[in-house]
This record gives sequence, structure tokens and C-alpha cells, in this order.
Amino acid sequence: MTDALLTLTGVSKRYPGAAGRLALDRVSLTVAPGETVGLVGESGSGKSTLARLSLGLLAATHGTVRFAGHDPYRLRGRPGRPVRARLQFVPQHPRGSLNPALRAGDAVAFALRTHGTPRRERPELTAELFQQVGLDPALARRYPRELSGGQLQRVAVARALATGPELLVCDEPTSALDRGVQARILDLFTELQERRGLAYLFISHDLAVVRRLAHRVVVLRHGRVVEEGPAEALWAAPRHPYTRALLAAATGAGPGAGSATAVAGTSAPTELSAPR
Repeated sequence: MTDALLTLTGVSKRYPGAAGRLALDRVSLTVAPGETVGLVGESGSGKSTLARLSLGLLAATHGTVRFAGHDPYRLRGRPGRPVRARLQFVPQHPRGSLNPALRAGDAVAFALRTHGTPRRERPELTAELFQQVGLDPALARRYPRELSGGQLQRVAVARALATGPELLVCDEPTSALDRGVQARILDLFTELQERRGLAYLFISHDLAVVRRLAHRVVVLRHGRVVEEGPAEALWAAPRHPYTRALLAAATGAGPGAGSATAVAGTSAPTELSAPR
């Protein structure tokens, strides 16, 4: 079996404070090279906390997180740069993650600069990255406010690709887009995986979106894994009531479609107190 790129083993995360909210409870998952793992759950299920742990932005309270054999939380400074380059992030809202004072091409060039690409090589590489994500390189001269939502998400993907990553952590990357643009962005992720051999940890509340990409699916509820398995098997015969509720919401079938929480039981807690 191919060694996993990303491994979370028995990971729990409790946020500080009087309540000491437990955001993740003994979660384990793996992502292998070239694999797409879909992480599904409603708001408050712990998806964004898991993303931050995977990227090394948070430390686990218990358990271990490893990317390419390293604890991503400890990859600080210049010594950790080569490993960090292999693990990148695609956000939900690229407009908020891009500096409005920088042209789109400069945002990508900055990522190249951060990971040591010589200045003279950055313009050509930036143009190549724009082309790889389906953008006219001329758009590199535009500011974020001058680009559509779909174009901005492609810029965010280009920026993530600038370091030559092996794994992209994608946190709801299509949820802010209309259905037509969403479909084209999902096609882009598929094309990039085929061309570059990328692995994805693809996080979404929408099981229909995840089904288009994922080889395996992990379902989170209240910080715990309630079900996991091959995507098509899980889609055809979900075992847990919560997974069945998510499918009903995604397909519009069954009682309570459109409200998985109503079908599955009690409401999930919000994550408003936690960093996202």
C-alpha cells in the first residue's frame, strides 16, 4: 500500500476557555498520493478545525498529525520551507484571502518568491500558472476587485500551485459560486489531478459536490467520524442516519430534504468561537 501523504491518528482538539469546547474527538484519517478524500459535515462539525490542524495552523490537543512524516505545526522557518511547499491551501473566499492592493499576478508571484523562485523566473512562471488554471495571462494585471468569483478562485488555485505541492487542502472552495461556475471549478480540480498527480483533502458540506471528486469520503458530525468509505459505496448504501440525511439534502429526496440536521437529530454546535 502506498504510504499516506497526510495522516491524522486519534486527533482531538479542545479550544481553551471556560467551556473548553471539544471541536474534534479522536479523529483518524489518511490521504494517499494522488487521492481525493472528501470530508463532509455541516457547519460546526469540525471540518475547518481539521483543515487547520492538517495545515499546521493549530496544534492537536491529543493525537498526531503527520504530513510526509513531519508534524506540520513544527514546520517553522527556513528549514521547514521545502516540506511546507508540498502542502498548500485553497480557501472558500479567495476575495478575502487576496490582498486587494496587489494585482492577481503579483499574488501568485509572491508565493513563488516566498519559496525561493528567482525574480527573473517569476513572470514566466506566473503566466504559465494562469494558463494551467484556465485564465488568460493578461488577467494577471488586474486587481481582485476587477475579477469574477470564478476567476478569483482560479487565481487562488494558481497561487497554491506555485510551490509545486503534492497535497491541496480545499476548504469549501466552490460553496460561494453559482452552480455553473462551480461545475467548471470542479472540472479544473479533476484536470489538475490528472495532469499533476495532486492529492486533495476536499472539505464541503455538500455531498453532491464531493461525489464528483472524491475517491473516499469521511463524514464528520459533532467532531467525530460517523462513517467513512469508498465514495460510490457510501453514496449507494450509507450506513449512518446522518449520512443518509446529508444525501437526502443533496438529492432533494426523502423527508426533510434540504435540512440534514432536522433528519439526523439535534442541531450541530456552531464553530463561531473557534478560529476558521
